[in-house]
Amino acid sequence: MHMMNVVNVVKERTSRWAFSRYFFKKDALQWKATYITDYRHRFSHWFGCLVGVLVVVFSMVASELSHVHTRPIDFVCDSEARRMMNKVKDLQVEMVVCSAVDALPSDIKLPCIRIHKATWERKSVHEQRAEILLSLGTLAQDVRSARTLSQPGCGLTLLERLEHSINNYLHVVRLLHIEGEQVGPQAELCLAQPSKDLGLVLKHFGLLLSGKLEWLIAELAKGC
Repeated sequence: MHMMNVVNVVKERTSRWAFSRYFFKKDALQWKATYITDYRHRFSHWFGCLVGVLVVVFSMVASELSHVHTRPIDFVCDSEARRMMNKVKDLQVEMVVCSAVDALPSDIKLPCIRIHKATWERKSVHEQRAEILLSLGTLAQDVRSARTLSQPGCGLTLLERLEHSINNYLHVVRLLHIEGEQVGPQAELCLAQPSKDLGLVLKHFGLLLSGKLEWLIAELAKGC
């Protein structure tokens, strides 16, 4: 009798253990399936975000590189090429979402943007180009100085892109072919008040391009 009770107890415990093991295994499988599904969703979301970021970065790089080697003849004769090369509006949009550029770490000397039509037209195209190059060179130098003093972040990225854009214009304007080329014409540096406001720097840069530079291009475009 005692032996039968022992056997029954053993059977009952064995049955309970098997029952528990079954449900534990079932729960473990369900948890594993849930974990794998969640992991796949997370990985898909992360991978999608990464692809999106890479597309944006590659688009920006491609946009920048596509205009590094703009030919002078295209720059003069193709207004669309000049429009595509002008990144001022893009930089102004980026600046809106970057609080790090509220105040630049150093002053930037702003180029003069006012043009006295009669005075400008009395200058030769060599003198006009020399004045524009001097303004661009001074602006590039000051932007470079501000960049070296900036902390990593969106502000630094903006200054890098601005410097890159100014240097592109310097490169193209230097290569503009002008008949009867003169060697090293003298130019007077005309500057507005220095500023630490990047918005004002971008505004003056944009007006330099749409003002003096476009007037020079209009004269050179007569030969297109």
